[in-house]
Amino acid sequence: MAVTIAKEKWTSKVGEMELGTGAKAIKVGGETSLPFLHFEGEIPNRPVMALEVWDMEPTEWPDILKKPFDGVLADPVAWAKKNVEYGADLIAIRFMSAHPDFKDASPEECAATAKAVADAVDVPLVLIGCGIEEKDAAVMEKVGEALSGKQCLIGCATEKNYKTITAAAMVNGHSVIASSPLDINLAKQLNILMTEMNLPTNRIAIDPLVGALGYGIEYAYSIMERARMGALMGDKMLAMPVICFVGQEAWKAKEAKSPDEETPEWGALDKRAILWEVVTTTSFALAGGSIFILRHPETIKHVNAHFAKVMESNAY
Repeated sequence: MAVTIAKEKWTSKVGEMELGTGAKAIKVGGETSLPFLHFEGEIPNRPVMALEVWDMEPTEWPDILKKPFDGVLADPVAWAKKNVEYGADLIAIRFMSAHPDFKDASPEECAATAKAVADAVDVPLVLIGCGIEEKDAAVMEKVGEALSGKQCLIGCATEKNYKTITAAAMVNGHSVIASSPLDINLAKQLNILMTEMNLPTNRIAIDPLVGALGYGIEYAYSIMERARMGALMGDKMLAMPVICFVGQEAWKAKEAKSPDEETPEWGALDKRAILWEVVTTTSFALAGGSIFILRHPETIKHVNAHFAKVMESNAY
């Protein structure tokens, strides 16, 4: 007996964003269906993964996370090259040295680091501030200028600093990460404000803020899923690729840090910690995530295998 598969019919699509230049430039977004449902529409681009590079040596990372980068954590250029060797589609530079509680590095110092990394690798770059909104705006202004024409993704733009970061992106040919706190209406409002400055919608990536497996992943998933469905139903202010900062969340989890002797029932830490990042990533990919900012290179291997399978047209 023949079975007829029910198919949703959508009226619109997710916008397509291009990052980087040359042979290693990548495209994300462009879907006309929910994630990986090839029988309902087109999935032209697979999700992509970035590995983080800090412009100062991280002191609080667990040993399991530091080990793959032994000898390069104090050198952003060497660290970036190592991440390319590990198979990262993009390099995400996090300017933590600019934080007033660390080195309070100047925007010019951050720009010099960004330029050095850009000259050393040929993959696209994601440029991320230290989390202090006013300082991030100043840093992105200089960093964006230093990498003019490189088609980077810069951020994070919030309701408080989006004007400066958006202007820097427009002048220098970059795209912007728009961050809002787990609220689809706030995400939409920020996108409206940025497009009112004449930033094209295909140069905005939505950062809805996410949680790690076991730490609010369900709520973040639902926000992302609603955004994707809104995009497919024609809401242009939700039709942007979604970026997920998985690494910073997954490696906060106690399950990714608790030693074997303290929690033997949880399994070996060297596998458990990496799988926390892997499962968080694959879950958000199913919710509609397009760009994933990760920290452990082993995650790249596991998730690439998953993406290779679900990007097959007969995956389901």
